[in-house]
Amino acid sequence: MIQISALPAFTDNYIWLLQDEQTQRCAVVDPGDAAPVLTWLEQHPAWVLSDILVTHHHHDHVGGVEQLKKLTGAKVYGPANENIPARDTGLQDNDHITVLGWDFAVYEVPGHTLGHIAYYHQGVLLCGDTLFAAGCGRLFEGTPEQMHTSLERLAALPADTLVYCTHEYTQSNLKFAQAVEPHNADIAERVEQVAQLRARGEMTLPSNLALEKRTNPFLRTSETSVKQKADERNGRDNRSGAEVFASLRAWKDKF
Repeated sequence: MIQISALPAFTDNYIWLLQDEQTQRCAVVDPGDAAPVLTWLEQHPAWVLSDILVTHHHHDHVGGVEQLKKLTGAKVYGPANENIPARDTGLQDNDHITVLGWDFAVYEVPGHTLGHIAYYHQGVLLCGDTLFAAGCGRLFEGTPEQMHTSLERLAALPADTLVYCTHEYTQSNLKFAQAVEPHNADIAERVEQVAQLRARGEMTLPSNLALEKRTNPFLRTSETSVKQKADERNGRDNRSGAEVFASLRAWKDKF
């Protein structure tokens, strides 16, 4: 059985740590800073870092990769279509890899960056900066159409899938979600729960897809109330889900 926990980094990043208790091997996801990982390894000297999974090329996700590989010899996986430091294996859509005995399917999910990938093992989604709790990543390189398609693909996974994104953005994302759907009771309930967690200094992740489909406006573009609000914001009839998404994303960028 693999345990997943978080190593906080920078101001709001999480480096996910996957641990195989039987073999005492571990893997990390998107180590933007080597220091939290090295500190953990020093505190747990019996453990070996065997694998590093990277979702995209932004510095806060890859900044620690080279140092960690140099010190531990860990194998580095990352998107084939992006410049990933010290990458051993470039991954493309529908590839499969085995890490700590788990089979992961690789999904290309362009939008935040053009080569962004996500890793899926039954019940676990490591999605980088594509899908956030109650939100989604900014479009630095891709189009609204690409990101909408990527999010729809992730939303089609089983409802009980746990969502391991890489930033603690939930509270601010929910403020936007409430602006989009002020009468959504699920959002109101989630706002209260998240406020309590943050007041205790606790993390709000992982989320799950069932909750995201009820409370994340970027997964609710086909809802009448969401479309109406998007139409109101940009003064036109957004015919497709991608157009509704584009309107919401442009609004969130300035929110």
